[in-house]
Amino acid sequence: MDDRPEQHLDVEREFRSLLEGLRTTLPGVQFITAFLLTIPLYERFADLVRAERVAYYIAFGSALSSSLLLMAPSSHQRIRAQDGRVARHSRRHLEVAVRLTVVGSALFAVALTASAFLVSSFVLGTPIAIGVTAFVAAVGAWSWFYLPLVTFARDTS
Repeated sequence: MDDRPEQHLDVEREFRSLLEGLRTTLPGVQFITAFLLTIPLYERFADLVRAERVAYYIAFGSALSSSLLLMAPSSHQRIRAQDGRVARHSRRHLEVAVRLTVVGSALFAVALTASAFLVSSFVLGTPIAIGVTAFVAAVGAWSWFYLPLVTFARDTS
C-alpha cells in the first residue's frame, strides 16, 4: 500500500465525500423505515392480502437492512477511530465503506419498489400496482445504477 501523504489526502477527501452523500441519503431511508414501522399499527393492516403482506415484509426487511449498511461507515469511524485501528486514510476502509453503501443503496431501492407495490396495490388494486412497481423499479435501476455504471463509465475525463 502506498503511504504517501497525497495518497492519504485523496482517501480522506473520498471518505469525506462518501459520508456527505450518506447524510443526504439517510433521511430518505429513515423516512421509509418509519413509515413501514407504523403500518402494522393500523387496523386496516389485517385487510392486506398475501401479496401485499409479502411486499410489506420485503420493504420492511430491505429498509432495515439498508439503514444498517448505510450507517455502518460512520459507525466505523466512531468506534474504531478512537483507538487508531481504522484510519480515514486507509484505502481498505474506504473500499469497504463504498461496498456497504452500494449494497445499502440497492436494498433501499428494493424497499422503495416494494413500498410502491404495497401502497399502490392497497389503494388502486393489483393490476395498477404492478405497473407502478415496474415504473419505480425501472427509474431506480436507470438513475441509481445504469447511469453511473454504464453511461458515466464511458466518460474518461
